[in-house]
Amino acid sequence: MVLTKSAVAGPGPAAESATCPATKIVPVEELLHGTAVVDPYRWLENAGDPEVQKWTEAQNAWTRGRLDSFPGREKLRARIEKLLEIGVVGTPRVAGDNYFYTRRETQNQPILYVRRGVNGEDRPLVDVNPLSKDGTTSLDWWFPSRDGSLLAYGTSEKGDEESVLRIRDVATGQDRPDVIDRTRHASLAWLPDNSGFYYSRYPAKESVPEGETQFHRKVFFHLLGSDPSADPEIFGSERPMEDWPNVDISPDGRWLVVSVERGWSRTDLYLKDRSNDSPFVTMVEGRESVSTADAQNDRIFVRTNDGAPNYRVYSVDPFHPARDDWREIIPESKSFVLDWAGVIAKRLVVSGLEKATGHLRIHTLEGKRVAELKLPTLGSLIGLGGREDGQELFFGFTSFTVPPTIYRHDFKTKKREVWKKVEAGFDVSSFVTKQIEYKSKDGTAVTMFLVHKKGIRPGGGNPALLTGYGGFNVSETPSFSRSIYFWIEQGGVYALPNLRGGGEYGESWHKAGMLGNKQNVFDDFFGASKWLIDNKWAVPDRLVIQGGSNGGLLIGAAVTQHPEMFRAAICAVPLLDMLRYHQFRLGKLWIPEYGSADDPEQFRWLEAYSPYQHTRKGVRYPAVLFTAAESDSRVDPMHARKMAARLQAATSASPSDRPILLRLETKAGHGAGKPLGKVVDEVTDNWSFLFGQLGMKISTE
Repeated sequence: MVLTKSAVAGPGPAAESATCPATKIVPVEELLHGTAVVDPYRWLENAGDPEVQKWTEAQNAWTRGRLDSFPGREKLRARIEKLLEIGVVGTPRVAGDNYFYTRRETQNQPILYVRRGVNGEDRPLVDVNPLSKDGTTSLDWWFPSRDGSLLAYGTSEKGDEESVLRIRDVATGQDRPDVIDRTRHASLAWLPDNSGFYYSRYPAKESVPEGETQFHRKVFFHLLGSDPSADPEIFGSERPMEDWPNVDISPDGRWLVVSVERGWSRTDLYLKDRSNDSPFVTMVEGRESVSTADAQNDRIFVRTNDGAPNYRVYSVDPFHPARDDWREIIPESKSFVLDWAGVIAKRLVVSGLEKATGHLRIHTLEGKRVAELKLPTLGSLIGLGGREDGQELFFGFTSFTVPPTIYRHDFKTKKREVWKKVEAGFDVSSFVTKQIEYKSKDGTAVTMFLVHKKGIRPGGGNPALLTGYGGFNVSETPSFSRSIYFWIEQGGVYALPNLRGGGEYGESWHKAGMLGNKQNVFDDFFGASKWLIDNKWAVPDRLVIQGGSNGGLLIGAAVTQHPEMFRAAICAVPLLDMLRYHQFRLGKLWIPEYGSADDPEQFRWLEAYSPYQHTRKGVRYPAVLFTAAESDSRVDPMHARKMAARLQAATSASPSDRPILLRLETKAGHGAGKPLGKVVDEVTDNWSFLFGQLGMKISTE
């Protein structure tokens, strides 16, 4: 056993020197496919070990001392609180004559409202805020019945996302006796007569091996008023435990579609005719393609990238659902990535991306495009809503300079109006947004958004923040961020590149950044930082980076592969030990995206970049703030614990100006449902850290 210490001062100039908590080294060596791998901090994986808990408490206390010492912290927090009071609003779901939507003003958690009629009065229907003093009870998901008289909804505690399903009577606001647990990220489809619903559920602890309760997701049917423990299993038996089935049902209740996600690059589709209780038939299975289905009474619309990386739309006869019988009605476009298609107002509504910005198109049910609805500016769609047999379409919109705004488009009058919006409370007209293009290491063209205040010019020693994600087919598009607004108003430059691994440019773009191609994502990120430096928007000592989850892996790779490029980094809820990630929490679900060290070839991919294994002694690393949460049911906080310890021992940077800090929450999860108070705390800590590293003062002008 070896003990290591490093004297580290805080991020601000007024911070006093302090000693980093000692971390023992207990090397564990194993041979993986002929390669010796030594893990000096494996003991930190065991969160239940009292010694790990004591170490974590010491790290948190030491971090608090560093962050709380920032001299402008009180002023910073006051401004963050003011900005985060800017609310959020969701796109409504229309069921019968009722309009359901979420809105948060200054509460910890959003409230679900219902209104009778499009212009009716809002009535709170589900408000979880009184359910916990610390605001950590969250509303995870909700599904109104077709007539809008009942609502199925799920809540969870402390960010663990382990939802409990309940049924609320919309008229009375009272819950029925039906309560179903183990409904994490539920998919749910009501029968037209409200007698019951199909839904996804996870197994009880006693029914599966230890550690597998977050897998084996299956589809069940619940008859209202019956015992949930007796709900019959409808789909999922004998399937791989990593399968992720979802349900959809036609308006008349005849056709039940189960879509099974197998990673982020394959979906299988199955169809059941409920009129004669026939078994499921296969629509598509075993193809490396992503498909989504919208079940209607006489046909099923399927959006797929099967043979079309930018996606296309098929019309499927439910009596002849096999893949060879599908009929293409919207072909693939070279420049338009089709990311959603469904029936609203007797029309086929299609949303998609061109150059990473949102577009909204209207087609007939036979696929003919009849209109493109003009959006306010370059930005993003954040939800679509409306009845399939109605005459109105709701769509949410946001951009770097436009807070969430919900529009209602009336097809009968052809008029559009703002239905609900969030007031910014400040002037964003001084913001400049531009999109540039740069070359990555292999010559691939990559786009990047830049946002800054008017008057900011290259060459001025600007503080610059670079962020990104690059994975799981997730598209990074313009959106309104209250936290980033603070950075920009303080004179910072914000840069968001569209890295490979994302979905901005279709499935080919996604696949170019997954599995054995993961290094492309990091190279794209380094290309972005190089462009910022070469074009004098940043210098290494004024360039900071930030990312979370898969984006935390990105930050870990950036810190370990090019530490000379960055002054400081925030690495949130990250994956960092890529040789062991698949053994913790939901890790097995991500093997199709990353690969597994259990496989010899995939081990070589992962070992080549895994940040934890590539931390080297004697390197001058940037200052790093690792953030994680004990209740995170997706990414195990062991990644942040181990990496913080290893970087603390390895860095040769002056501990007084480049600390390695760990901030581990005890009552929070991966981020979903985090209460406003905790968000304020976290954002204040993040900016205290970065501003301290950059020597920036808080401006109130």
